[in-house]
Parts: sequence; structure tokens; C-alpha cells
Amino acid sequence: MKLLVAGGDRVDAGKTTFSVGLLAHTGARGFKPRAGNNYWFDHDDYLRATEEGRLYGKDARRLAATSPGDVAPEAINAVHRLWHPSPGAGTGILGSSERQFVVDRIGAKNGVGEFVVNGTVDIPASATERLPLKAAPRVTSLPDFNDLMGVMHAEALSDLRDEITAADRAVVESYGDIARPLEGFEPDAVAVVEPGRARFYDGRRYAKACEIASGGPREGQLEERVGSVVNLIDRTGAVRLPALDSETQADPEAVADAYDHAYDALLATAFE
Repeated sequence: MKLLVAGGDRVDAGKTTFSVGLLAHTGARGFKPRAGNNYWFDHDDYLRATEEGRLYGKDARRLAATSPGDVAPEAINAVHRLWHPSPGAGTGILGSSERQFVVDRIGAKNGVGEFVVNGTVDIPASATERLPLKAAPRVTSLPDFNDLMGVMHAEALSDLRDEITAADRAVVESYGDIARPLEGFEPDAVAVVEPGRARFYDGRRYAKACEIASGGPREGQLEERVGSVVNLIDRTGAVRLPALDSETQADPEAVADAYDHAYDALLATAFE
């Protein structure tokens, strides 16, 4: 059983809270193929990871902690990108006017992973001191970065996709409002989560809609947005999601109880 949790809203859709509750409900292993955080806005999370000589985010950490067994965040997160707010009007390598790519961590080789550095920006001193960046490749243009991603990132994502395929039960969380975090991944069912509700879709039809939907250049990749995909297919159902206080959100079992009706509807879609 493979379940995908995607976001209907670009920011704070509630995907990770929904996902950890789903892990507690099903006993599945969680995966976050792509993730990222911001050196400025997520500084506590950045410090927590880099003080260990690692780079990962709180979403992967929460999913790993809720998964069965002893799971490291890097083991379920093939690519983690560190961002920094973009000063001035420049758009940087990846064409974003609000933030600039700083460092990517790829895979979990030797428990830490490999790194790629943006050679056009100043790297925070704490990153160069705590992470093994001296031998990391540096990219200075989008074509060069795309070439590198076509090898390093693609290999790490392919390896993770093989792990997901081999898993008996897997919950895969996407990022932002990207429709699918892995090319070629076909879930059994999909939950599109946003504040106040969750919508459910047949996995095969959703995957086919991803192939049909026209993408655009986003963050150095050709990616489909959730809205473009779900407009092509009918949903199998929808439920309201109650707002949860921070204490409940921090307890996967409590989330599982609060969202029990949503998880039952998602599983019904998966087993239709």
C-alpha cells in the first residue's frame, strides 16, 4: 500500500501533521523525497541539524521519528535544500525573487550524504564549519546545475523510489504544492491536504493526470502543481479537518484519533 500526501496550499497546508497521524494510523514508513528549509526563517531547525554535522528539516525528522524502527531523516529524504532570503531584485540561479539556493544535501551516503554548493552566493560560516563542503561541487549557472541534478539528484531519488516500491506500507509526503515528489511514482491513493479539509483521489488516475498536466520551470525542475493535476480528475471524496492545537499536533497518536475519519476515507480509496 502506497499513499501520497500532497498540499493544496503552498505554505502551511498541514501535510506533515496529516502524514505523521497517518503513519500512526497505518504503521507505515514515512518518506519525504524532497524537502528544504530557510536559513533565516527556519534557523532553529538549521542549527539543530548542522550542530550534528548534518542537513535535514523538521518534516523529515517528524516522519522518521514516527516510522517503525530506528530511521534517520536523511534515509527517507533524498534531497534537502537550504535556502536563504534573496536580497535585492536578483533572482539567482533558480529564478526565485524571494529566496536563493545555498546548499543541497543529496542522499544519505555514510549517514551524512553528498553536498552541492551555490558558487554565486556567500555560504553561512556555520555551514562551512559544520558541513563537509570543501570538496563539494560548486555550481554557478542553471544549465550546470541541471546537468548535475540529472546525475546526483536523479540517482538519489531513484534509489529512494526503489525503497518506496519495496516497502509493504509507505506514506510519501510531497513538498509545497507540488503534485508529486518523484517521477514514475504511482500511489494507490492520494490525499490533498489544505487548512480545513482533505480531498481524496484514485492513485492511478492522479498519476496519469500528472503526466498530462503541463508543467513549468520551477526551482530547476519541471514540476506539476497540485491544482493543475486535480482539475483533470474527479475526487473520490472529501472531509473536513478540524484545527489542532500544538499539543495534539506534537502527538502522532492524538493526530490519528482526530483525523481518523479522514484516514478511513483515504484507505477506502486505496482499496477500491
